[in-house]
Amino acid sequence: MTFKTSLLIVSSLCVLAACGPASTGPVTVSASEATTATAVSVQSEPELGHSAEVFFNTTSYGMGASSGYAFSSETGEILISSDETGVINAYALDPESGDKRALTASDTNATYALSWFPEDDRILVTADGGGDELNHIYVREADGALRDLTPGENVKASFMGWSADGSQIWISTNERDPAAFDLYAYDAETYERSLVFENAEALAMSAISPDGRWLALDRPRTSADSDILLADLTSDEAPVLITEHEGNIAYGAYDFTADSSALVYATNEYGEWNQAWTYDLTTGERAPLIEADWDVMYVGYSPSGQYRVSAVNNDGFTDVTVLDTATGETVSLPDSVPAGDLAGVRFNEDETQMAFGVTSSVAPNNIHWVDLQTGTHRQLTEALNPELKPEDLVEAEVVRFDSFDGVTVPGIMYRPHNASADTPVPALVWVHGGPGGQSRAGYSAAIQHLVNNGYAVYAANNRGSSGYGKTFFHMDDRRHGEEDLQDIVAAGDYLRSLDWVRDDAVGVIGGSYGGYITAAALTFHPEAFDVGINIFGVTNWVRTLESIPPWWESFREALYDEMGDPATDAERHRAISPLFHADQIVKPMLVIQGANDPRVLQVESDELVAAARENGAIVEYVLFPDEGHGFRRRENRITASDAYLSFLDEYLAGETPEGDSE
Repeated sequence: MTFKTSLLIVSSLCVLAACGPASTGPVTVSASEATTATAVSVQSEPELGHSAEVFFNTTSYGMGASSGYAFSSETGEILISSDETGVINAYALDPESGDKRALTASDTNATYALSWFPEDDRILVTADGGGDELNHIYVREADGALRDLTPGENVKASFMGWSADGSQIWISTNERDPAAFDLYAYDAETYERSLVFENAEALAMSAISPDGRWLALDRPRTSADSDILLADLTSDEAPVLITEHEGNIAYGAYDFTADSSALVYATNEYGEWNQAWTYDLTTGERAPLIEADWDVMYVGYSPSGQYRVSAVNNDGFTDVTVLDTATGETVSLPDSVPAGDLAGVRFNEDETQMAFGVTSSVAPNNIHWVDLQTGTHRQLTEALNPELKPEDLVEAEVVRFDSFDGVTVPGIMYRPHNASADTPVPALVWVHGGPGGQSRAGYSAAIQHLVNNGYAVYAANNRGSSGYGKTFFHMDDRRHGEEDLQDIVAAGDYLRSLDWVRDDAVGVIGGSYGGYITAAALTFHPEAFDVGINIFGVTNWVRTLESIPPWWESFREALYDEMGDPATDAERHRAISPLFHADQIVKPMLVIQGANDPRVLQVESDELVAAARENGAIVEYVLFPDEGHGFRRRENRITASDAYLSFLDEYLAGETPEGDSE
């Protein structure tokens, strides 16, 4: 479960880590291009009824950290993460041949690639303990041995980048205080370290300037109001507030410019959307950098600053721009690059090569490579299981409906190939996590598996979702389980109004906060849906808000502002918690839970299952002993998806009543 903060950036994972286009011409990749291009590929009859194993044997590929070295200085290989063995590990990918060599070989915990060392074949990786989110940072030595740079129990660490000369690794850990992350500089040869910044105020670290002087820190005050502070790491002075303001304005750091002259930051001060502005570190002057009719998601730079990479959240699609800062022209992709959303743009050290991922609703993420001097392009991976054809998948379509009170709610529709007025299909409202998340048009093995087996899926972005402006984003503040839940109920009514959907077979499914909304719908609107699938959802807000992990301290105030403080709002939290009203659950429910989940504790699901069963409701329960808040092992994703389908086949689909297709 990820709680929204005051900054409307869609994901903190994409800074330079989810970026865009390249070559030597100009143009940007857009959502409309992605939709049009992939639709043309549907040529033959789709094969329906594929198993979950077929969909999840699609391979996941991802790039290393945006603040790391993506290309090896020794071999030119690209550092990636992949779950081709069923568990995520680090690999070196040859841009000439597409061959991969495994750099880690965990068969238990997901191990994510972070960075090459700047001058040799060592790498940095990160892994937690079976989903407990206590990530450590490891060096994978040249001989393959792993060395833990951040040992200790209950320690959580993050890779923050490299010094400009590559001699030091910046890592943050909460070992001094579980609620605060301090910054350390590690010697890249000896691994000895020194404290660079003691984070006395438990602020959120955002970015370090390439010259190592400046540290940008975010301070979420409320769900609508936040600040940026700058710490001068060459001084003992306390961090300085650079965003003094009145009223509710959200600020958050994106990145520093490559020459360390300015901070690039986000603000919604000038309207509904996040804009990108610059703050001159010498003069303090501010200037607009990127303005759009949607939120700017991230801004980052190539090593020398020749290229600026930015993205805009365009109605659930990602529009990425790579700008040549010397000419002011946009860099275009070769025509051979498939249309779709770009992610994880990375440059080699001399900026002659670029690697990135491309994905769409009908194509999982693949790694691509482009020579920026010649325009040569290669697709280096093939993620889609060869048992699947693109025609077996369905395009995502943005669809809006008017909710119970007239508020227009957007969402992403996946319509089965065989759905028609003559053959209506059962349908599901899919609820995202957050609460301030957003369902976006992209490849989902779980959704495509359901759709391929005859279930329509509508991923509704209820009020409170990010990506649609700050007014929409804040409509559910301190009102969770109220209008946002009613939007999901209204989405079910909308599905029933479609002539190609069975009006007697509409369910609800969601994970994390979406799991909460699923359980709440079954509890507080017991006749609104025919079934529900609650995937590690909150059921007892009183306990959840009292037991948040200590490392969430930097945004505790903002969380309590949005959700309510358990010390003063326990009565409301109890009123919206499904556990205390489980006697109202009458429809079949499937509950999925990870035993190691630090956000939604196992006891949450245990108690809801017991209470609903005591009431006589049909409840199926799947518990994963080796997972946390989500599924990191392919075998568990397959098991969960199989459980969704068998549950729905038994309790939702059934036989179409006579006359229903008339």
